[in-house]
Amino acid sequence: MGHWTCPEPAFLKPLHEHDITLLVDVRAQPGSRRNPQFSRDALPHWLERAGIDYLHLPELGGRRRKQDVDPQVNAGWRQPSFKNYADYTLTPQYQAGISRLADLATQHRTAIMCGEPMPWRCHRLLIASTLTADGWTVWHLIGNAAPRRHELGMWGADPSIGTDGQVTYPPSS
Repeated sequence: MGHWTCPEPAFLKPLHEHDITLLVDVRAQPGSRRNPQFSRDALPHWLERAGIDYLHLPELGGRRRKQDVDPQVNAGWRQPSFKNYADYTLTPQYQAGISRLADLATQHRTAIMCGEPMPWRCHRLLIASTLTADGWTVWHLIGNAAPRRHELGMWGADPSIGTDGQVTYPPSS
C-alpha cells in the first residue's frame, strides 16, 4: 500500500481490516517532508500504538540506478525507473531482501508500504510479481477500494519466469 497524504486513521483502517501485524517499509528514503507522520522516526511509534510492528527493508527500496544487465532482459519496461528496478531484482541484494520479506511473512500478516498509493505507478508492483511468481498470494490495498489480487503482468510489462524462478520482462513481440 502507499501512504500518499493519508492521515493516520485512514492509513490504519485497511491495516486493521486485513489483520496486518507487520508493515514493511520499502521506500529508499523512509521519510516525508509533506507528511512527517510517515517519517522513519514517527511511523514506528504510532504503528506500535495501533498494534502493528514496523520494519524498514532498504534492500527492497525503489529509485534504483541502471544496473550492469543486458538491456534486453527487461526491455518490456519502457519507463526507465521500472526498467532500472526490474534490473535490480536480478541482484543478490534484492534476492536477500525478498527472502527476508518472505521469512517475515511466514510469521506475520504483512503489508509492504511506499509513498505512491497506486501500485501500477510504484516498484511495489515488481515486488508483488516476484512474490506471486514464487507462489505467494499478494493483495493490493488501495485506499477504500476492495483489495485486488495481484496477477502477473497486470498494470505493466508481461513477465517471463525462468526455470530458476527469476522474473524478467522481455520485450513484447
